[in-house]
Amino acid sequence: MPSSLPSCPPRIPAPRVPAPSRPVGTVTRGTTNPNRLRRMDRWIAAALGPALRRSPTPPAAVDLGYGAAPWTAVELLERLGKVRADARVYGVEIDPERVAAARPYERTGLTFVRGGFELPVGGGRGLTLIRAANVLRQYPEPEVGPAWQQLCSRLAPEGLLVEGTCDEIGRRHVWVALGPEGPRTVTFAARLATLAAPSDLAERLPKALIHRNVPGEPVHAFLRDFDRAWATAAPYGALSARQRWIRAVRALSADWPLADGPRRWRQGEVTVRWPAVAPR
Repeated sequence: MPSSLPSCPPRIPAPRVPAPSRPVGTVTRGTTNPNRLRRMDRWIAAALGPALRRSPTPPAAVDLGYGAAPWTAVELLERLGKVRADARVYGVEIDPERVAAARPYERTGLTFVRGGFELPVGGGRGLTLIRAANVLRQYPEPEVGPAWQQLCSRLAPEGLLVEGTCDEIGRRHVWVALGPEGPRTVTFAARLATLAAPSDLAERLPKALIHRNVPGEPVHAFLRDFDRAWATAAPYGALSARQRWIRAVRALSADWPLADGPRRWRQGEVTVRWPAVAPR
């Protein structure tokens, strides 16, 4: 991890929203790296593009638990800004020292505030996006459902909560996408050149699923079938890892309700509908 942050851009004062004296949650490890969430952000920009463009007011997004450095919040603003130039991003952290360290990097559209799952931002407006990456993984499993409910209650009708886990340099991700009504899909994403088998992604399952990767649970069956399809598609590896992935996912689609198609598969992704892999 780089030892220092890049030079600060000119600071533009942003309106403050008072945070509660006791934010909801606990301080997490705070590990972060530049471009760690690029795969997740790429998916978010595609999934939320129509909602971002239709919003009658500047869409508001939250990077919850951005960590010890503000990399991910800065990058999220840049990536959403390519879809909607007036998007706002709030970096929310429960650790006051992390908030203080991030504030010099504020700019038009980017604000850092102290808070937790209560999300002291947006002035009561529905949020277009809440991204909680590598946060709930550090909580006990029974706390995931209530946290999901609390966060989803802050979403706009077309908003998304994207909650998941990735490795330290962003090669492997698994995330759940939730709407105001609850979980919708699970996405598996990888840098394919580093993947020996789809089940390698099991170590990055979100907290709601990681302890369910055992025989008899749907997510275990999904990864088992994915590995079998991957093995059958081995001859396509001579063309490229991407071609092997596409062939394996196409075979997987015969038995599992996938929510995407070849355009996303080519990115090293596959998205399955939540009810098919939800814990029993």
